[in-house]
Parts: sequence; structure tokens; C-alpha cells
Amino acid sequence: VVAGIRTPLPITKLEEDMPEVYTEFMRIATLLEDHYRDMQDMEFTIEDKHLYFLQTRNGKRTAAAALQIACDLVDEGKITKEDAIKRIEAKSLDQLLHPAFDEKALKAAKPIGSALPASPGAAAGRVYFTAEDAKNHHEAGERVILVRLETSPEDIEGMHASRGILTVRGGMTSHAAVVARGMGTCCISGCGDIKINEEEKYFTLGGATIKEGDYISLDGSTGNIYVGDIATVEAS
Repeated sequence: VVAGIRTPLPITKLEEDMPEVYTEFMRIATLLEDHYRDMQDMEFTIEDKHLYFLQTRNGKRTAAAALQIACDLVDEGKITKEDAIKRIEAKSLDQLLHPAFDEKALKAAKPIGSALPASPGAAAGRVYFTAEDAKNHHEAGERVILVRLETSPEDIEGMHASRGILTVRGGMTSHAAVVARGMGTCCISGCGDIKINEEEKYFTLGGATIKEGDYISLDGSTGNIYVGDIATVEAS
């Protein structure tokens, strides 16, 4: 799940399939959050309907999420206002100003597919399928979208070079999603309808064939994927 090679089911599915396990999960999750006084990224497994927590840590988050979480914790009486201010990194505040698509241009576009909106923002660029190609074309002055089956730590330079990231596999807690949120980069994950031909460097989605170097646009707030170079505007 963390590696991104599996796309997990939403936590609400656990409530439907195993309500008793879900209740126990929520009880322990609340205890952990109360103890650490912060949002937790928890790993757990279920075997024979028995719940096992594997580890927990403070969760990665966007600047907008960090601000919301800090305010919520203050409202709940878990931290002070002073603590909340200390938890917001000044350098991360520019992430609150994510670019968005031009409304007129977006209305004229039709999505070819959609998946999990793993990290917000809007991005348009040329498609590349390896971290090395993404890095090289970024250095040549191109706007780049990295398209991968899933990402790994070896892809980090290509991810840094990209305006947006699109993966076939992985959920909201996959490597691509977590790293992208930390960088403030637009990311859509778990688009299982994509078929990638790595040898010939193209992918198909929604009846469209996108070759290396073609433009696509990603809406990290809705999870929609578009063909072409949709104009973006900076937040104000």
C-alpha cells in the first residue's frame, strides 16, 4: 500500500464489511491522535478479523491541511494557539497559493479520465515516463508531467522536476501522494484505467492515445485528467 503497488479500498469500506473491526480501529486511532496531539499516518493490518497496528507517525500534509489541522486541534483543546503557530512552517505557506485552471479554458475541456486527487493544484505539461527524462526535459526548460505505474524513492529527482504526477497504481497514502503533498506538487494517483506501453512510450486512457512529449493537464483538486495544455492562473 505505501509502496503504491496496490490501490487500497476507502476506509468506509471497512465499516461496511467489518463494523466491529472498524469500531476498534476508530477507538485506537483516536487514542493515538490524542496521545501525540497531531494527525497520524497509521499502518495497520487485519488478519482473521483481528486488527493489528504496525506503526504510527505524524502524517505528511499540505500547507492548507496543516493550517486546518492546527486550527482543529486548538478548537478541540489539544494544543494552544502558540503551539499551532509553531507547527506551521513559514516556507510552506506559499503552497496555499496553488495554481488553478483558467475557468473559461477548463469549461471548453473534457476529461478523458479521473482518479484519486492525491495532492491539490493544477498542472499542465509534456508527458514523460521516467524520472531521468522528466529531469532532463525540465532542465531544458519544458513543463513536465511524470506518468508512472507507481513511484519509488528512486524517482525523487524526476518528481521534483515535474509540475504534476500521474500514477496508475497507489492510493492517497502511496509514495507518490505523500511526497507530492510534501512538495506542494499536483498529483493524481490510482488511475487504473491507464494502459502504459513503456517500450513505445505512450499511454491510452478514455479512448485517447498520449505519446511521450504530448501535453496533458491534471486537476489535483478533482482528480480529472485532460488532453492538451489548459491554461493555468496563479492563485491570488
